[in-house]
Amino acid sequence: MTSLLFDWLLLAALVLGVLLLAFLALRIVQTSGDPVLEPWHVHVPDEVGAEAIEALDWQGYVAAEAALFDAVEEEISGHLPARDQVPINRYFKDSPVHPRGFARDWNRSFVLEPEGALRGAAVFLHGLTDSPYSLRHVARAYRDRGYLAIGIRLPGHGTVPASLTRVGWHDWTAACRLAIKEAKRRAGDALPLHLVGYSNGATLALDQALHALDDPTLDRPDQLVLISPMVGITAYARFAGIAGWPAIVPRWARTAWIKRGPEFNPFKYNSMPVHAARQSYRVTQDLQSQLTRLARSGRLDGLPPILTFQSVVDATVLTDAVVDAFYARLPAGRSELVLFDVNRSTRFGHLIRPRAAREAEALLPPAPRNFGTTIVTNRDATTSAVEARTTAAGQTTTTRRPLEQAFPAGVYSLSHVALPFPLDDSLYGLEPDPPDEFGTSLGAIATRGERNVLAVPSDDLARMSSNPFFDFMIEKIEGVISAGK
Repeated sequence: MTSLLFDWLLLAALVLGVLLLAFLALRIVQTSGDPVLEPWHVHVPDEVGAEAIEALDWQGYVAAEAALFDAVEEEISGHLPARDQVPINRYFKDSPVHPRGFARDWNRSFVLEPEGALRGAAVFLHGLTDSPYSLRHVARAYRDRGYLAIGIRLPGHGTVPASLTRVGWHDWTAACRLAIKEAKRRAGDALPLHLVGYSNGATLALDQALHALDDPTLDRPDQLVLISPMVGITAYARFAGIAGWPAIVPRWARTAWIKRGPEFNPFKYNSMPVHAARQSYRVTQDLQSQLTRLARSGRLDGLPPILTFQSVVDATVLTDAVVDAFYARLPAGRSELVLFDVNRSTRFGHLIRPRAAREAEALLPPAPRNFGTTIVTNRDATTSAVEARTTAAGQTTTTRRPLEQAFPAGVYSLSHVALPFPLDDSLYGLEPDPPDEFGTSLGAIATRGERNVLAVPSDDLARMSSNPFFDFMIEKIEGVISAGK
């Protein structure tokens, strides 16, 4: 019996070994035709790590950040090969999208001070491959309502994509805690503290709140606001690290990258290393482990109220996981989930894939629910005008409120990247105002024409990058700010 078991285990190991080798060979073949590695894929800046961050204060972190940007300017922009000195390259000094040419470089950490008496403090955590730019509009809304707004550049971001080949998720959590520490230092313990996170930053915000339930040395937030939270991501991310194994051989270094493309966006990388995807997966795993453990022990009651905004269709994170692995476990009555539906007008209805076309209600457990819900959807199939359908926690009755906003012509849904940007955002907005403030207006480019003409991937331009219902989102956020008086 023991011999038979050993034979089966040996056979299984051989099969797995053959499959692994086949996968790695396929990976090498897939990337063999990719463009060459550019300087920003190879040069790794000397980023501050978790241990160094723990020894710094805010001023020290900002000073280290400034030195980092100066080094990148010297090492990358100062020695750029002639082939890369083109207008669409953010690292070319004479490019219209070179961040140093702007009145303010939103790749860097920021502090927005309110006028008048301070009402509270809010910390803003951006997403993976992103920068503090992504939450500047929400931060300004907080500032205008009396809150100190602190947005931190998470390690590995805002400089060159290669930086994400080294940093880990513990570096991100250390930066998160540094920003919270600074917020508490400036605002004091008597005023409310909000954590506002977008995508991977939302995961970090929630993870911080969960760990604070165990660790009395960590500051507990009074409110969480999460935008497109990365609670669950695709199964491929679990094995993303394996995809980069061939990169230990220099000739196969390109396998260390999931995606590489022209760096035409001044505030977001278009390239994604395998290592970064793996780190993002690890932080979601820590989050889910914390949620499961604290739910079993009945300690999630210690969480603050949570307001979450999520597009029903999301190609980056799993919308179902936001409901099933997160909201279904929350304590009763204190949190709300806002879902932005697809455009269900007859103009698009027959073109949308069945899974994306499922009713938003199908994502949710039957009412009454422990959490409140609001679904922003078409008033009916004949119009692009929308309404907000709200069901309070513990209730079965849904109220309908017509909104002034509507789906813009030609827009069939929001996306993972759209939610934190208003339609008039200069870079991502569908109706930028002012246009080209940051060298280009990516959200307003209609990609209609012949194939293989544009120097940038058409998919990157076709994705909806601003939120026609941004004002409604801010209205909901104002509600939780007022509740925290």
